[in-house]
Amino acid sequence: MSDKGLRPETLAAHALKPVDAATGAVTPPLYLATTYARDADYRPKLRENYVRSGNPTLWQAEEAIAALERGRAALLFPSGMAALTTVFETVPQGGHVVAPDVMYYGTRAWLKRLERLGRIRLTLFDAATPGALEAALRPGETDVVWIETPLNPTWDVIDIAAAASAAHAAGAILAVDATATAAVTTQPLSLGADIVFHSATKYLNGHSDVLAGALVTATEDARWAELQLLRTKSQAPLAPFDCYLLMRGLRTLFLRYRQASANALALARHFEMHPKLERVLYPGLASHRGHAVAARQMRDGFGGMMSLLVRGGFADAQRLCTSLRVIVPATSLGGVESLAEHRKAVEGPESPVPDNLVRLSIGIEHVDDLAADLEQALCVL
Repeated sequence: MSDKGLRPETLAAHALKPVDAATGAVTPPLYLATTYARDADYRPKLRENYVRSGNPTLWQAEEAIAALERGRAALLFPSGMAALTTVFETVPQGGHVVAPDVMYYGTRAWLKRLERLGRIRLTLFDAATPGALEAALRPGETDVVWIETPLNPTWDVIDIAAAASAAHAAGAILAVDATATAAVTTQPLSLGADIVFHSATKYLNGHSDVLAGALVTATEDARWAELQLLRTKSQAPLAPFDCYLLMRGLRTLFLRYRQASANALALARHFEMHPKLERVLYPGLASHRGHAVAARQMRDGFGGMMSLLVRGGFADAQRLCTSLRVIVPATSLGGVESLAEHRKAVEGPESPVPDNLVRLSIGIEHVDDLAADLEQALCVL
């Protein structure tokens, strides 16, 4: 099946290919072999003949994700951290990296580690301050600008096109963590980004049973070749069975994401003025400081991620999480089930996240059940 002219919903539903050419199977085949025989002339029958370099199940999953992002190619890794740390391995020794000061705490911790080791120079900027990203750049020195949008867990929104323009003017590339938008509502490459990152554990898989990371590139350039080399030699590709599960989840991506987005918007509006809350952080609310950019940049819903600032402090936020009966107090996001997480307890005392912030990953349950659960938990406070 050619992806030309087909809408992304169709590409996702078929995991790019409607039937297996060899058997006619309507689900993607699973190839578990680690090595592949050569032909009578000792030529590889496939483009690679050892699983560390590739596997037919891996290739289909990568091609499907690249097609959804309208990218040139994709690489799948056995975790999100494996994928993003490999990007930073391509930064020259002492190279300059720019990133938001509030973002996924694993990324921030890794960047600070590289800075402590003298491996990179790091500048963190306040994404809520106009012009802060541009001020953080060092023309001719900055190598990678790394952003998330919306930012985890405040859900502030960064203008991808403006960030790409600023990064390129400084001689840097722009890499975008698009985990929260999942190729459904925003395609960063079309807005000027060079590399897109996904924690594919989250929305792309959507069933909380696969650990995976993905990189997608706009251009198969020298950096991409280095990323391929690093994945082959120092990391590992995603295992075939995990690729199979990832594609199984990918086939319902648009349905899941749209339902989660609709639920989250309804809940955000319902609880926006709740007396037990200081604020609801959700880019779909007109009151959110990033709403105007989000409305322009997120074409098909505002996603299922939101945060609540509880009136009170650390203990009150944690009590809200443990008082929930339908929403599960657990780490992660993007699954069919709704999750609540007290971020400060997870990230630790050095985290810039407010003590009273509870992050919600809204799933596909009936929205009335989710609202009632939040209501009863807030009544406990």
